Amino acid sequence: MAEAEPTAAQGPRVAIKAQYVRDASFENVAVQKGDGRMDRKPEIQVGVNLDAKKRGENAYEVILKVNATAKHEDDVLFIVEVEYAGLFEIANVPDAQLHPFLLVECPRLLFPFTRRIVADLTRDGGYPPLMLDMVDFANLYRSEVERRKSAAQGLAGATAGSA
Repeated sequence: MAEAEPTAAQGPRVAIKAQYVRDASFENVAVQKGDGRMDRKPEIQVGVNLDAKKRGENAYEVILKVNATAKHEDDVLFIVEVEYAGLFEIANVPDAQLHPFLLVECPRLLFPFTRRIVADLTRDGGYPPLMLDMVDFANLYRSEVERRKSAAQGLAGATAGSA
């Protein structure tokens, strides 16, 4: 009996070929300035960015970038930055759906590992582990698409108005 050839009707297929830390840093700013008090409750600002690159036939590298800065009043206590990447093999995803798939589904698979690395870095830096809240990558993607649409419309309006 011959094997059936894969078709788009089979649905999306994703395989994680590799996961790795591309870059990680923890800067204990307070201690470097000679302030070793670890008992302060900081205000923490977290940023999340994504990047995806084609790396071959059906192969894509997706990078989840997280940076967090902890401050107490005007003093920076620590800065943590992590770039965690995955090499994905993706098949049977229509071209129109590939971009959102890469920037929603792939980061969702990478996030638990990134979260643990951030927690470990902050704990090893002498602070309580920073446990990142879950990220709604679909909402993040929609917001970025809307932001780009607005920027393009603003640019088109500015160009049309200057003629």
